[in-house]
Amino acid sequence: MPTTIPITPVRLKPAQHATITADSLRKLVDFENGSIDRRLYWDEEIYRLELERIFARTWLFVAHESQVANYGDFLTTFMGEDGVIVTRDQQGKVRVFLNSCTHRGNKICMAEAGNKRRFTCNYHGWTFDSAGSLVGLPQEELYKSTCRDFDKAQLGIRNARVESYKGLVFATFNEEAESLEQFLGDYRWYLDILLDNDPGGTEFLPGNIKSRMQCNWKYPSENFAGDSYHAAWTHNSGAVALFGRGVDNKYDQSKVYQANVNGHGWQFGLDFIGNAMVLGEQDILDYLKENEAKFAARLGKLRSRMIGSISSANLFPHTSFLPGQNTFRTWHPKGPSQIELHTWVLVNKSAPEALKDMYMKGVMRSFSPSGVLEMDDGDNWENATATNLGVVTRQQKLHYGLGMDSKVEHDELKGNVHIRKYNDSNQLAFYGKWLELMCDEGAGAS
Repeated sequence: MPTTIPITPVRLKPAQHATITADSLRKLVDFENGSIDRRLYWDEEIYRLELERIFARTWLFVAHESQVANYGDFLTTFMGEDGVIVTRDQQGKVRVFLNSCTHRGNKICMAEAGNKRRFTCNYHGWTFDSAGSLVGLPQEELYKSTCRDFDKAQLGIRNARVESYKGLVFATFNEEAESLEQFLGDYRWYLDILLDNDPGGTEFLPGNIKSRMQCNWKYPSENFAGDSYHAAWTHNSGAVALFGRGVDNKYDQSKVYQANVNGHGWQFGLDFIGNAMVLGEQDILDYLKENEAKFAARLGKLRSRMIGSISSANLFPHTSFLPGQNTFRTWHPKGPSQIELHTWVLVNKSAPEALKDMYMKGVMRSFSPSGVLEMDDGDNWENATATNLGVVTRQQKLHYGLGMDSKVEHDELKGNVHIRKYNDSNQLAFYGKWLELMCDEGAGAS
């Protein structure tokens, strides 16, 4: 019988003729005419620069505080392609440090999550505490007697800066980065719709799903930032399967907004329960309706209408969520043509346990690797990434000009606000932030 050889995604070598400068980067995104060069989605050299100038320099979401509630609780995740451990130390502080021994570089934690107060490398037994400090190693006396100026205190693991916003934990390895408050800016006003509609706060339900897609990380990120245009076409068959009817594409465009702040995007209607209906659980709709007055008293009438509405959002660069459905996910880059997706379900901590279970099941039915809707998106993103690689194909720019004249002033809404459901304004804002960081040659973490 023939031998079956597993196929590994091939990484392209950097184009030898290409020299990336700020000027060459600016030519890739045409904001005036609404077009983007396909090179953004396949070029290895651009991808490597993204790891250095975006993922190693800006604030990245790494965990929810509920995942590391107690001393020793930990999870392992990524910041770009750097593996990290998120844990709570003995003083109650959330720490984020590299998952790499300072002796030979092996991982010091192979598990995905748990509770540990020490992390020991399998290779030579070097042991680190919950703050990343080296606290023990075999034959330590040998090191003290034969290594010049041996000092355990200097061999701890590099920690990231850590700040939180209402349960969400962020980290950066850039000591010169702006504060998290500045990074989020007025986007916090929108985040509160999800994070602060109840005085008890939020939590991630236990467990998460990890999956891989053969696509560039920017495709799902920009999609969640505000691409409603695809829904009526891409997800129509899924809607028929779930609800017995297709996606309504006759939605009043004047009642849907796009808002962006610092590259973070939020697309939303004011219908209150549009997204929540996708979960297919009447008890969830009843819960929202029963608490509508409380939501309005806490957030104001306008924001209360956005809690379960038709909406999607992306927190720059690569953390996305669907208010109402409450799926929360991070698209970790694994090369220019591959991502690892980590998915959780966010709920109000005070919600009934039976209701939390319904949120979990609803998300699994719709947005999970086997979910009716996520499979649609994954196929599109994978095909778009692969197709852009064609030698002739890559020479033609991609169109991002929908709704460029739709900016409005609004008395309550924060940030840059555009009207109309079908709109590329948030995607262009995403690439505006991308370009700003990519052109910044400052040292930062790299």
